Amino acid sequence: MSTPELRLAVITLSAHVPDLADSDGWDEALRLRDLVHGLRVGGYQIAGVLGADSQLPDKLAALAPDVLIVDAESGARDAIEHVVWATRDAPRPIVLFTEEHDPTHMREAVAAGVVAYVVAGLAPERVRPIIDVAIARFEHEQSLRGELARAKGQLAERVVVDRAKALLMQRHGLPEPQAYARLRKTAMNQSLTIHEVARRLLELADLFA
Repeated sequence: MSTPELRLAVITLSAHVPDLADSDGWDEALRLRDLVHGLRVGGYQIAGVLGADSQLPDKLAALAPDVLIVDAESGARDAIEHVVWATRDAPRPIVLFTEEHDPTHMREAVAAGVVAYVVAGLAPERVRPIIDVAIARFEHEQSLRGELARAKGQLAERVVVDRAKALLMQRHGLPEPQAYARLRKTAMNQSLTIHEVARRLLELADLFA
């Protein structure tokens, strides 16, 4: 996927036209406009501007953006955990733009799942490098999570196989190498993995205990 093809969704709590008498609301609308404009000048396609509400997961599923851009000054800062939660079934890089440097908020946002916390980063020449780095970091973290999940799975499988070996050793008086050999032979004969054979053996043992 090349960078120019990336589709971005901007997350904000102010997806409506503010009250004309509300100066803070207009400041917020102008900031959001500047954010969207800066992203477009950077060469990105804006898939949509969404509110961080209860419909966010469904809206993201429909839009299928590549990257989420959070406008922290629009109030999305308080809903960052909701934004992360909304991407739980299809994780995506989350980049948070803000005009305030708040170390505490930055740590909380990163801990919640934000991969890039950007202060005053709307200059067009900064947007692309920021998003490129965010994507690279996201992919690296996803790879690490995948490796950790595989390692945990392998460990869990070894525990099951060890329990099955111990059961064979206890009930049939087999030494450990022979118990493992019996599991392996059964797995080959039944076109199963050793873990599957071990799991079934333990289930049968529990059934007739």
